[in-house]
Amino acid sequence: GVLVVEAPGGSRSLTPPEVCGGAEQCQDGRPRGAQGPRDARARAGRAARLPLDLAALEAYTSHRLKNPLSDLLAREALSLLGANIAAVCAAGEGQPAGAEARGAMLLGSCYAGLAFANAPVAAVHALAYPLGSTFHVPHGLSNSLMLPHVLDFNARSEQATSLYAELAPIVCSRQLGECAASAAVAAGAFVDHFARLPAELGLPTTLREVGVAEADIGSLAANAMLQTRLLPNNPREVHLDDAERIYRAAL
Repeated sequence: GVLVVEAPGGSRSLTPPEVCGGAEQCQDGRPRGAQGPRDARARAGRAARLPLDLAALEAYTSHRLKNPLSDLLAREALSLLGANIAAVCAAGEGQPAGAEARGAMLLGSCYAGLAFANAPVAAVHALAYPLGSTFHVPHGLSNSLMLPHVLDFNARSEQATSLYAELAPIVCSRQLGECAASAAVAAGAFVDHFARLPAELGLPTTLREVGVAEADIGSLAANAMLQTRLLPNNPREVHLDDAERIYRAAL
């Protein structure tokens, strides 16, 4: 399998010349040789996998540079990751995931990386970055914490509603009837799916759990607005007061 290394700045000096891996290297849901308490390693693994989903969906809904190739890669990534993430993450709790599921996750991560390399990510990442720089929240977890609330914000725009409805049948297998009802209902099912997923994977679901308080919202929002490389990619324009409301909803 091929693993994708995320290099947000795009600098070649941050990108290794070659990175390879396979299902046999993560037999219990963790990288081979991982150190530290098992539950901490498992949580880190779960937090690292969910952003592959959101990177693919942000690529699909990117306001700039969205294109047929990135769309194809994003949809296939969401299909592979969505179908296998629960089984592979459960391996972190001592339930072995099959090599086929692990391999599908690795391939899905490759497709997701190729998708957002060609159609950049947006507000989820923009609002997640200050959580990492200020509170040292791991990248995967910070994105997981912001994802449901940014999706809810975006879904109030016609453009995002249409695109979320297109993706809903891929990730909402338990709600296929709802996905067929209308674009608005399908988009709602899509947002609801990602609102439930972090808790189902055993991840923290509120900013308070990682040390954020109400008094921090102003500075977090101000820092998020500095992410001018990412915010223009969002399907709905994000202003300072929007960022504050999104952080407050995530508390």
